Amino acid sequence: MKDKIYDIVIIGGGPGGIGCAIEASAHKIGNILLIEKTENHSNTIRKFYKDNKRVDKDYKGQVITLQGNVDFFDGTKETTLDYFNDLLDNEKIDSIFNTEVEKIIRNQETDLLEVHTSKGIIQTKNAIVAIGKMGKPNKPDYKIPPSIKSQVGFNLDKCSSNEKILVVGGGNSAAEYAYHLADQNNNVTLVYRKPTFTRLNDLNEDLLNKYNGEEKLRLRMNTDIESLENEEGKVKVTFNDGFSVIYDRIIYAIGGTTPVDFLKACGIEVDEDLKPIFDEHQETTAKDIYVAGDIAFASGGSIAIALNHGYHIVNNILRKRGEIFSFTEKFSK
Repeated sequence: MKDKIYDIVIIGGGPGGIGCAIEASAHKIGNILLIEKTENHSNTIRKFYKDNKRVDKDYKGQVITLQGNVDFFDGTKETTLDYFNDLLDNEKIDSIFNTEVEKIIRNQETDLLEVHTSKGIIQTKNAIVAIGKMGKPNKPDYKIPPSIKSQVGFNLDKCSSNEKILVVGGGNSAAEYAYHLADQNNNVTLVYRKPTFTRLNDLNEDLLNKYNGEEKLRLRMNTDIESLENEEGKVKVTFNDGFSVIYDRIIYAIGGTTPVDFLKACGIEVDEDLKPIFDEHQETTAKDIYVAGDIAFASGGSIAIALNHGYHIVNNILRKRGEIFSFTEKFSK
């Protein structure tokens, strides 16, 4: 999978992502990869729906005509999961689970999209973002005092320069935050609870070690945080080695991401309501990157609409190729 070039990489294993994968497979669009951050597809249905709960095709009375090859009907949690299992099992679709996607960038030399994941970089011609709106950054299990919450962040939105900053985490986002902040003339320490980095790509690991060697930032490995306190308006951090240090700001990058941060990392422009901007074919302002499912809904939306997103996206990709889009036999429950 490492050296394989995909025609479509789909990020998110909910109805929108599954609909895109099946639609693409039905039209033999090429190599398809589905990436899901949890251990299985349809995590929201599995986790938040009670046993035997109804799963409706339409949302709050909306009546939607399915346009593509997935013929979905009302059912229960169990019948819906069985149906999606059958669809994915019967199609030639690669899938990887328990995998976080950090960003998508275009390689200017190859003109391919590079999907940066916790397990490496994947090359593709098209990408579909089909993530939910429920995702939020992971937070520590110790208390963050309310009086210092303005100095505690999960992205770089409130950061400036000439501050003493602690970045917490050992992944690629943590590394990129750390050396970006160092370049902005901040005094930066990156703390990681393990003795070595295990999730960094080669570029980020090399840069971190280089910056550490040049004393542009400090690496504090094999160290965990025990508590945070307010120390005269600043953040007092007590580590498990017995030391305490006062910082102007602390940034957590310990997994998870807000949808807006992720969209921006993919080069996708958002509107004033922080919603992704896309056209009638679901294509965003980042060429060849599409949105489908929950992330593309202005408010609530149905499974039927999410499935139709796949139809429009695949239709557009085929049109760009100059191929004729046609129906095949629908996959019915």
